[in-house]
Amino acid sequence: MQSKKLYKIILAAVLTSCFFLCSCENTQSEIDSFNKKDIAVEVGKNVVIKYSVAGIKKAILTGPLMYRVQDTVPYIEFPKNIHVDFFGIRDSIESKLDAKYARYKESQSKVFLKDSVRVINVKGDTLYCDELYWDRIRTGAEFYTDKPVRIRTKTQIIDGIGMEARQDFKEYVIKHPTGVVSVPATQFPN
Repeated sequence: MQSKKLYKIILAAVLTSCFFLCSCENTQSEIDSFNKKDIAVEVGKNVVIKYSVAGIKKAILTGPLMYRVQDTVPYIEFPKNIHVDFFGIRDSIESKLDAKYARYKESQSKVFLKDSVRVINVKGDTLYCDELYWDRIRTGAEFYTDKPVRIRTKTQIIDGIGMEARQDFKEYVIKHPTGVVSVPATQFPN
């Protein structure tokens, strides 16, 4: 009696194995599709973000399009331009930033800016570069890059590789200057 029972259990196990072996056939694209996770994306249009600390206005950020992506590392992306006005203690604009692209990693409190990045301070000094980081944690050196930069003042054009600057862009350090051209204000190129 027990051998019949054992025989039925073994037969059922063999048939089940054969069934699963014969029926498990998927293409690589089907497997990839099954394993692919859906990423949640929130979309904002004509976005205005006001940033303040202890009730004091620090910055106003605007952009025509914003994506908030809930990936493994969540981030916010501005794929079509970004403009930021930075404010000082007296509620006046200290500097302005423009770029064609920005990505903010929330967990790092860091913004990566690229493509026609420009920062202008109240004196009119202007930074031009292709890539710039804006890191709010780095007090006194919130802007930095290791890429080529050009700074244009009223009387000079300064080129270099790598730079650190305060968020108000009143003070900056070019790590590897490659040239300074002094130009009288009346003959300064556009």
